[in-house]
Amino acid sequence: MSGLMRIIKCLAVGIVITGWATVSLGGGKFNKVLGPGDSCPKFAELKGVDDRFYGLDNFKDKDVLVIWMMRNNCPICMAYEERIISFVAKHAPAAGRVGVLAVCPSTYEYDRLGHMKLRAKSRKFNFPYVFDETQKLAASFGATVTPEFFVFDKDRKLVYTGPFDDELLATKVKAHYVEDAVAAALKGEKPAVAETKPSGILITYEKQ
Repeated sequence: MSGLMRIIKCLAVGIVITGWATVSLGGGKFNKVLGPGDSCPKFAELKGVDDRFYGLDNFKDKDVLVIWMMRNNCPICMAYEERIISFVAKHAPAAGRVGVLAVCPSTYEYDRLGHMKLRAKSRKFNFPYVFDETQKLAASFGATVTPEFFVFDKDRKLVYTGPFDDELLATKVKAHYVEDAVAAALKGEKPAVAETKPSGILITYEKQ
C-alpha cells in the first residue's frame, strides 16, 4: 500500500493520520493479545445499527465467525466496503455457516451509533454493525487499527488475524487472507496464512 495512496485517501475525507500501527510481539506474531489458537473473547449486549443487541451467543449456530473492526470515517475502511459487502453476500448469507460482525470501536462523534446508522443505510450494509462504546471488546481482541479482521473456527479458536487482503486497490489483490481462512475453517483445516501485520488507521483508546 503506497504512502501516496494513504495520503490521498485521507485528504479526501479530511482525516489526519496520527500513525500506522506496527504491532509488537505478544499473543501472536503481530497481536499483543490474541494469537492463532486463542479463544474468542466473550462479549454481549453490543447495540447495532438495527437496534438489536449482539453477543457471541448470537453466532453459536455458525461454523465460522468473522469479526472486524471498522469505523465510518476511516478511509481504508471506505476503500474496503465494496469488497466486504461482496464477501458477505457470497460467503455469509443469513442461513449459511458463516457469521459476520462489524464492530466500531471509535468514540469520535462522527463514528458513534447515530452516524453508524446513516452510513449503514447509505451503503446498504448487509452485515450487523455494532458500537463498542466502552472499547472493551476491541481491547480484548488486541485491535490496533481499522480495518482489522479476526476469523474464528467452529470452536471459536482464532485461525486468522490481520488485513482482509494484501492490497488497498482491489484490482491489485493477490492474496485473499480472510476468504482463504474462512474456506479452510469450513473444512476443519488451518489456513496457510494465520497472521499478517495489521495496517490501517490507528484506534484511539480513551483512558479508562
